[in-house]
Amino acid sequence: MDQKNQTLVKEFILLPMTSIPYFQTILFVVFIFLYLFTLVGNIGILTVVSMDRRLHTPMYVFLGNLSFVDIMYSSTTVPKMITGLVQEYSKISVQGCLTQIFFFHFFGGTESMLLTAMSYDRYVAICNPLRYTIIMGKSTCFQLILGSWILSFFHSLSQTILTSQLPFCYSNHVSHFFCDIKPLLQLACTDTSFNEILFTIITGSISVITSTLIFLSYCFIFIRLLKIHSSKERRKAFSTCTSHLTVVFFFYGPIISRFLRPATNDSLEQDRQTAVLYTIITPVLNPLIYSLRNQEVKKSL
Repeated sequence: MDQKNQTLVKEFILLPMTSIPYFQTILFVVFIFLYLFTLVGNIGILTVVSMDRRLHTPMYVFLGNLSFVDIMYSSTTVPKMITGLVQEYSKISVQGCLTQIFFFHFFGGTESMLLTAMSYDRYVAICNPLRYTIIMGKSTCFQLILGSWILSFFHSLSQTILTSQLPFCYSNHVSHFFCDIKPLLQLACTDTSFNEILFTIITGSISVITSTLIFLSYCFIFIRLLKIHSSKERRKAFSTCTSHLTVVFFFYGPIISRFLRPATNDSLEQDRQTAVLYTIITPVLNPLIYSLRNQEVKKSL
């Protein structure tokens, strides 16, 4: 199509979670409560980890970073989703949409890599406890955290730049309650097969590689646990892993299935449903899981 004949889209309209007023009211109240709980809970953990010197260890430094990421991750999508429940049309500019895409993938990627770093920390602590302070020193901890942020930044930046090059000249109704790459690909008035393949390969690779590393870490951990004869020590070691495993399950399950599906209408409908898990539920669960199941955090609180 001739570029002069294209009517370029200036803003997008986001799809609400539901169009039924009764359910809109219920979801508005529920999501407001969950979002406020996410903020309060994660700020609480971040404050405790920062102020209590006894928690200045790799495990809790990772947890503090995870809490900060959860605050920013949920704040990237949830406020716009909530406003979509009370407004007839939830509009967002093209620049605002690309900004939301960048931060969504930036914080989402950082969370997946931090969870991987935390699994490695648990592996060293349980499988090589005598050398833990040497292997997981301040330098290693800093490098793992910095590497997580930098890799996620460049991944998110590359995906955002590729999406920003697409022309949008027909429908501006995004089939999601926040801006993301897959629903935008369906709106582009050009062939997006390259973008979709690249998106699936890069994002899918990150999800699969990090989840595989976590799986391998826990394989070695469970083998080590079987060799521990003291049931008390075994329970103590296992309890330090269950919190992390629970968060990993809720975060990776829907994300891997989401990124490995093609961008069809049915898959986008499933994406909207599973997106609630990793944008709202997981950030809420993190402070609950780590504060209720962790004796050190409970004492500090």
